Amino acid sequence: MPKAKIVKQHIMNIYNKLLKDISQKRIFWGVVFCAIFMVIVGMSTMPDQHHVQVGQPSPMDFDAPRNINFISQVQTSIKKQEAADNVEPIYRNDESVIQELQENIDSYFSIIKNVRNYEVAEDIEDIYVGKVEKLKDQLELGLEDEIYNHLLTISEVQLERTHDDIIQIVDQYMQRVSPEDVEITKQNILDAINLLNVDNSSRIFLSVLIENIEFRANWIYDPILTNELREVAMENVDPVEIHWARNQRIVGQGVILTEEHIEALEASGFLTRGNPAIPLFGIALLVLIGFGLVAMYLYQYRPNILQKESLLILLGLLVVSTLLISNTVTAINIGMGAEYSALIAYAVPVAAVAMLIAILFDGKFSMFITTIIAIIIGVMNNLELQFALVAFAGGLAGIYSVSQLSQRSDLMKASIYVIGANVTTILSLGLILNYSLSMLSVALMLGIINGILSSVLTIGTLPFLEAVFRVTTSVKLLELSNPNQPLLRRLLLEAPGTYHHSVVVGNMAESAADAVGADALLARTGANYHDIGKVKRPYFFIENQFANENPHDKLAPTLSTLIITSHIKDGIELAKEHGLPDNIIDIISQHHGNSVVSFFYHKASEGSLGDVHQENDFRYDSPKPRTKEAAIVMLADTIEAGVRSIQKPTPNKIETFARKIIKEKLEDGQLEECELTFKELDTITQSFVKILTGIFHSRIEYPEAEDVLQEMEGGEADGDVSEQSTG
Repeated sequence: MPKAKIVKQHIMNIYNKLLKDISQKRIFWGVVFCAIFMVIVGMSTMPDQHHVQVGQPSPMDFDAPRNINFISQVQTSIKKQEAADNVEPIYRNDESVIQELQENIDSYFSIIKNVRNYEVAEDIEDIYVGKVEKLKDQLELGLEDEIYNHLLTISEVQLERTHDDIIQIVDQYMQRVSPEDVEITKQNILDAINLLNVDNSSRIFLSVLIENIEFRANWIYDPILTNELREVAMENVDPVEIHWARNQRIVGQGVILTEEHIEALEASGFLTRGNPAIPLFGIALLVLIGFGLVAMYLYQYRPNILQKESLLILLGLLVVSTLLISNTVTAINIGMGAEYSALIAYAVPVAAVAMLIAILFDGKFSMFITTIIAIIIGVMNNLELQFALVAFAGGLAGIYSVSQLSQRSDLMKASIYVIGANVTTILSLGLILNYSLSMLSVALMLGIINGILSSVLTIGTLPFLEAVFRVTTSVKLLELSNPNQPLLRRLLLEAPGTYHHSVVVGNMAESAADAVGADALLARTGANYHDIGKVKRPYFFIENQFANENPHDKLAPTLSTLIITSHIKDGIELAKEHGLPDNIIDIISQHHGNSVVSFFYHKASEGSLGDVHQENDFRYDSPKPRTKEAAIVMLADTIEAGVRSIQKPTPNKIETFARKIIKEKLEDGQLEECELTFKELDTITQSFVKILTGIFHSRIEYPEAEDVLQEMEGGEADGDVSEQSTG
């Protein structure tokens, strides 16, 4: 045995040892595919994380993985700061400053007035000398004595006018003096003093007085009111919303990164600071919901899939392949700009898996799976509804197109349905989403590519999936029912009577199965092959005996029974040898059930002495029909062979005989393991009668052939009785 085969066998032994029953295998494959789903969906929804810093060059080109809308805190802050900076500073006039200046000036003049009115003691000889010294001490201006003498000697009117002049000048120049203008204002006041129409001594006094007074600003900045206005201005700034189209370049490689770049990368998911476990948990939850829905559907409506490991694996592989193809297709850059690159998701061929599941399983189940896949496709493409809708519409069109599949070439026609659905859906969505004419044209072209690709994938993978997973599709059944198939060709050449009998049984089974909602194509194909085992010994069966000699006349009934019943085993061997599907093999093995070969049983009973032969010795050693199709083939086989023995069959005779056969099968328990109801049995009977009446209708007897017909009818009657017994 080759080493590879030994290793494979060893692995399978370990696998079967660890997973002993189908329940454990279901759980195993469920966990495996669930994990794969999470990885695939996660790959498309969670971008790679990168470490970048402001002021550093970008390590790569960053393109938006999806259409992104976000509020830019950075640019909003800049706009707010600009609005705040545009608010003019608020100043207020501090009237106390001028008041203090006036008080200071008044204090100097008050001193002068007091000293002028001061009475000098009698012992002081020079009255002016005493006042000058006193004035000098109190004013502390460092003036010459003659200035003080002048201040003491000028008239009250002049002194008062001097006071008024300086007060007026100060009031004039101190209206709005900001801190930076204090010195300039002070100099302006000094300049104004120099222009006064007063004597020089008064001018000097006023200048020195101003020099010695501390000036401060009275036009004062109000920070509280200014900040309040700035806050109002900042609050009135609308948030800056940034839009990035899918595949639009955020920052190119080598570009020095700014805060705006970093913020955009964070919004795109490249620099997510949060806990990645949260979105991963969401993905896991979504996948688990999908798996749970599929499991409930299968448990409720298709438990046969849950009972067969190969079908579970096939289903998982189909969906996984679709998601992988989706990731591959959406990674393609069509090079026409970011807004165009996003449209590539319209080319994801979801219709391919929809058609494959419809063909390999059934249409209703495919509709359910297609709905879930379409939702996942929308999630994988940044939660954009339009891609999910196109996937759903194209998938349903594909399912409809293969619902009446009669040959593989019909799969090419299916692309027309898918293209029509895609184009119509994309056109409507493009109008709703306000696509430009060029964008709409690209989207429609991608929808057409989608339909063609779906058909190509379906045609290319269907034969492979049929062979590897041994799934019998309608296309496979159509191919098997072709008369040029090796087994049918051999049956026609080596056992022509059996072949024609099988053709009639196939027509009956197909009509009856269609009437009760069973698989009509399976019933017809199974009927075509049900007696294939007779090619091993064709002349032991009456329909193939064209001579008068019957070999069973020379054999014991038990041996004849063994030869007759062996065509079941021979048929199974031939079917397996030629790779026929399991459900066809089931029909071959079950089409007689464990019924009695009555002709030889009665023959043995009539020729024996007493009750020596048991009925069980003359029964087929085969399982009873377990499906509607197998049971219908059994009834069609028995009734078709028996009707041939009826002399001048009429519709009433045929119906009476058919009901008699069905009743016998019921009483013998041959139908107890299938799901046929009494109502369906009545429908089957009516269908059989309609077909057989058309075959055995009355014919005009031509006078010149009357003797020949009588002779043939006599011979056929004898043969048909034997056929009923041996077939």
